[in-house]
Amino acid sequence: MKTFYFDNNATTQVAPEVIDAMMPFFRDLWGNPSSMHHFGGQVKHYIDKAREEVAALLGADPAEIVFTSCGTESDNMAVYGAVEAAPEKVRIITSRVEHYAVLSACRHFKKHGYEVVEIGVDGDGQLNLHQLKDELSKGPAVVSIMAANNETGVIFPIEQIGRMVKQAGSVMHTDAVQIAGKIPTKVHDMPVDMLSISGHKLHAPKGIGALYVRKGTRLQTFLLGGHQEEGRRGGTENVPYIAGLGRACELARDNLAGEADNMARLRDKLEQGILQNCPKDTLINGGKSPRLPNTSNISFFGIEGEAILYHLSDLGIAASSGSACTSGSLEPSHVIRAMGVPPEHAAGSTRFSLSRYTTEDEVDYVIRHVPEIVERLREISPFV
Repeated sequence: MKTFYFDNNATTQVAPEVIDAMMPFFRDLWGNPSSMHHFGGQVKHYIDKAREEVAALLGADPAEIVFTSCGTESDNMAVYGAVEAAPEKVRIITSRVEHYAVLSACRHFKKHGYEVVEIGVDGDGQLNLHQLKDELSKGPAVVSIMAANNETGVIFPIEQIGRMVKQAGSVMHTDAVQIAGKIPTKVHDMPVDMLSISGHKLHAPKGIGALYVRKGTRLQTFLLGGHQEEGRRGGTENVPYIAGLGRACELARDNLAGEADNMARLRDKLEQGILQNCPKDTLINGGKSPRLPNTSNISFFGIEGEAILYHLSDLGIAASSGSACTSGSLEPSHVIRAMGVPPEHAAGSTRFSLSRYTTEDEVDYVIRHVPEIVERLREISPFV
């Protein structure tokens, strides 16, 4: 059965060009880049090149890029590193709709006596900036607010938030895992100190990420070991995956505008097609807010999202009910709950996320089958 893949916020297909860029480091250039001899030492050049490509996508200096194993490690490194570097401060600010890579790190410190404030969002998924302003006056060690939500695609005003954080004299981190490669991201125009990305969200493989750390930012070393990454992250470099991330960032930078426009067009077509054929009690979560061009979160009244996903999967359609890191939970997403979506809608929330490889025919296929599934499930639902 052909797969119609609409779960790109969970992970993306590795680009063929990325695979080609990685292969030499499995076959020929497999030396350790920290070695004194030429065979290993020559590999460092390729790490430097990849660092330049990641920096170019983010508008950063290559020296400000630290390679990590994934977005979760980048988020943890930012939160832990900033908190440990400011032992005199015992407050952390984040949001209620963060990825659990950030929420879990912050809640870890809460168990150890820190005060953790989770800023709320409104019904459109937008951050409560008035609450944030009030909490900033109390001097947190770090503020970690995502650039765009992974479940709804809602984009936060990071430039405005960053200015507020800087005025308060705090360190600002943003989880940019979902925006990198989808919308322009220039860190030197954003008042942020740290920014996380993950390779497998932009057509690189799983197991590689990066953390942008602005020059001068106080950051306690998170992973102790050797001298790698200028002493900021110990451990032998994962050279094939670093090369793959560099190539993925190069591809994203070269094709950003055209791909974003096409994804937004297909996303809008998908939503309009579903709404036209499922007009009764169907909501686009965050639909009134600025959103990522590839993301749609739709709530269907009176039916379970899990049932929708099973029926979609039977037809070869891969979608999700939210973050892949929380799949298997019978509870509605913490993001949807934080937005105040009514329970009878929240349970039926389904996320469709597109990529550069999504086609018009695939969108048409989903539009054709989703209404059939919704109608069938509503016929047997005790809530309709």
